[in-house]
Amino acid sequence: MPELEDLFETSMPLGPVGLIALPGCESLAAKIDYYLFKWRNGRNPEHKSSLNFTGYNRDTYLIQTVFHRFATGEGKCVIEQSVRGYDIYLLCDVFNYGVTTDMYGFKNVPMGPDAHYANLKRAISAIAGKARRVSVIMPMLYEGRQHKRSLRESLDCAQALQELTAMGVENIITFDAHDSRVQNAIPLSGFENVRPTYQMIKALHRAEPNLNIDNDHLVVISPDEGAMNRCIYYATVLGVELGMFYKRRDYTRIVAGRNPILAHEFLGTSLDGKDAIVVDDMISSGESMLDVVRKLKELHAGRIFVFAAFGLFNNGLDAFDKAYENGLFNRVFTTNTVYRSPELLQREWYTEVDMSKYISYIIDNLNHDLSISRLLNPTDKIEVLLANHRQAQQNS
Repeated sequence: MPELEDLFETSMPLGPVGLIALPGCESLAAKIDYYLFKWRNGRNPEHKSSLNFTGYNRDTYLIQTVFHRFATGEGKCVIEQSVRGYDIYLLCDVFNYGVTTDMYGFKNVPMGPDAHYANLKRAISAIAGKARRVSVIMPMLYEGRQHKRSLRESLDCAQALQELTAMGVENIITFDAHDSRVQNAIPLSGFENVRPTYQMIKALHRAEPNLNIDNDHLVVISPDEGAMNRCIYYATVLGVELGMFYKRRDYTRIVAGRNPILAHEFLGTSLDGKDAIVVDDMISSGESMLDVVRKLKELHAGRIFVFAAFGLFNNGLDAFDKAYENGLFNRVFTTNTVYRSPELLQREWYTEVDMSKYISYIIDNLNHDLSISRLLNPTDKIEVLLANHRQAQQNS
């Protein structure tokens, strides 16, 4: 991107970039740090002698931070270097159950979302208002599924967003929010809902170079009504048909906090022999997704690929292993923005979508106060990718 590099070399940074990786985000933060180091040490800024560029070129942009845990379950955050005047970016994966703690003699207790969120607030508190700006990168939004009120119930996500902004956070960056309208809770603060569309399609292109991406061979499937917006975009940029399922629920009872699904009903054209891409924001237990792919096979779909920004698999992997062995789907694509267990990474049917370079671009742009709209709307890049994909097929 030569034009973008020109902007970086002629614009002023807000302040030195500082990355604070909360427990469980160290690997992702290290990749982001690598890209920032690579790009910034290869630039020759026009105003590099200005005080604004102090700390611009560094060996690392990671801020040394320690999160102590006590045997009672309490904790504290200690930032071991000055962050005065820094443009701070906190990376927080509130769903990383791979981070454990010892408490009251219980060993290796997994940390839940509430514990990670408490660590995030501790880090903001430790900054103590000394940074020039504080931004939070929370790929999967804390309590993102508790975003609206139907009965007398809590509004956890909206409350958390307001709490963070009240503590001084100026920007919140999240990925594929379950419902981005929750940003209405903080209308005067920055809220960016980033979708990994381009990275997903790129990963599919690399994994399945022989896939025919056209209206005769491929269809995009929305597993429910809530996923329609993201699926419409996929179908539009790929130039293929769109189908959807709607969940018929039993509204007379609540099981595990939700009305149980009775059946998935399909709305769309014939799937006979067509490959299908099923797109959703997350795979939680996976029961709903497996029901959808099972229905697709009953409708004579060909290969089935599952796109989900977040693969939680909180009921384990056995059901997916069995479904894969039975030929119900071909691949599952999820991003590396949340915790993936070592067992998941070893699965033949799993493909990881690396988002570290994309996040690095976002940080680099925000630090220079440049627009990120071109990063949020990757239509042009997708068109180039599809053109290369089709050209490679013709040459093979």
